[in-house]
Amino acid sequence: MIKILIVEDDLAISNLIKLNLSIANYKSEVAFNGEDALRVIEMDNIDLILLDIMLPKIDGFTLFEKIKPLGIPVIFLTAKSSVTDKVYGLKAGADDYITKPFEGIELLARIENVLRHYDKKSNILRFEDLVIILDEMVVKKNGEIIDFTLKEFELLVFLVQNKNVVLTRDKIIEKIWGYDYIGESRTIDNHIQKLRKKLEWKNKIKTVFKLGYRLEE
Repeated sequence: MIKILIVEDDLAISNLIKLNLSIANYKSEVAFNGEDALRVIEMDNIDLILLDIMLPKIDGFTLFEKIKPLGIPVIFLTAKSSVTDKVYGLKAGADDYITKPFEGIELLARIENVLRHYDKKSNILRFEDLVIILDEMVVKKNGEIIDFTLKEFELLVFLVQNKNVVLTRDKIIEKIWGYDYIGESRTIDNHIQKLRKKLEWKNKIKTVFKLGYRLEE
């Protein structure tokens, strides 16, 4: 799942952005000043940054120069509407620039556009040495194709899209087999065992006692 860092010192605006991102199925982290943002970026895998310019401790432009070598896409987020600031930000290498106040739908459209440019919303999922081509239903491990049934493939995709997250058996059943499924939960366990065997993931897919499973990165 795409993770976005919101660097905004206005709590109300930050909360509103976080809500919009959640509705659009993005994960998000929040920082209220440049120093905290830098710590989050150094410790976590961030796919995109929404970066306010007027920040305490380290301003947005200075922070951007520090993190530019990391290649993380950045959308500047600011109350400044001056053309000079906009040109400066874009010339510095930012991917986009949006002026507050803005509509949530506009922000989400700009985010999707930037992510598409970076191929982060493509039809390809990657997890360590695994490549999953979604529209072709092809799975490659170290370049070699591994065959899966439809349900095995769907379960694998669901795990990869939610890596490091505990997926309960109920949630897996609803997502893969449908909410009206009346079979046994043992079906899930059998499919998990098949994934572990085919991918040699004995220690990758963890059993979470009395809950479900978690794919660990």
